[in-house]
Amino acid sequence: MSDNVQQQLLIEQRVANESKSQLVAYLLAILLWGFGVHRMYLGRWASGIIMLLMWTLGWLTAPILIGWVPIALVCAWAFIDLFLIPGMIRNDQAVIRQRLMAGRW
Repeated sequence: MSDNVQQQLLIEQRVANESKSQLVAYLLAILLWGFGVHRMYLGRWASGIIMLLMWTLGWLTAPILIGWVPIALVCAWAFIDLFLIPGMIRNDQAVIRQRLMAGRW
């Protein structure tokens, strides 16, 4: 094999090893639904923390009926995330691939 093919194989192996697991992301999204842990796992810390704060604030204010709005928003957001997880992982893999191809191991 040529050096270029070997380098590409090495890069793809590193991408596979360094990228986040889709199974883990889905398990976190399904089991810890509104806490935003799946977003934090995928490196989207800001939106994960916002999701967690909205979820917490919603449950704290649910007894006075105000909290149901943020709870509903977080539930919709978490449901939509179930469809966005594969794209988030592909984007992260592309970033890792770019970094490795640029020679920054």
